[in-house]
Amino acid sequence: MRVMRASIAVSILIAAAGAAPAQRTTVASLAWLSGAWVEEKGREWTEESWSPPRGGVMLGTGLSGRGGAARDYEYMRIAAGADGAIAFWGSPRGRPAVAFPLVSASANQVAFENPSHDFPTRISYRRSGDFLTATISGPSGRGALSWHYRRR
Repeated sequence: MRVMRASIAVSILIAAAGAAPAQRTTVASLAWLSGAWVEEKGREWTEESWSPPRGGVMLGTGLSGRGGAARDYEYMRIAAGADGAIAFWGSPRGRPAVAFPLVSASANQVAFENPSHDFPTRISYRRSGDFLTATISGPSGRGALSWHYRRR
């Protein structure tokens, strides 16, 4: 009985700390991120596309430029590792992919963090209808940059 009470207390503490929602998240529950998204500011543009989840993986690409010239690109994926933990993997300009483990998720928001990465240390997405906001930042939200996409 004492062990069961301790187990219940630990479960309550974990839920209160916010760890439980991230642990229950599946790649399939992030389907709201899939689609083609674009932000245009004058001649500057940024596009991000995400595949629907399939086989526990979502694949993404990012492309940005000015006028008719592409200037930057990134390959991305969201997948669960062998341990079941979900992570965002980013590979800007084809560099080796860096993992950002999932730290929080809800029906329309997800955040990933890697405190040992130089910049960004946090990557988050929030969806509202046909709009998607992607934000990257350093520790404690420093140097935050956001893209405000609309569905293409």
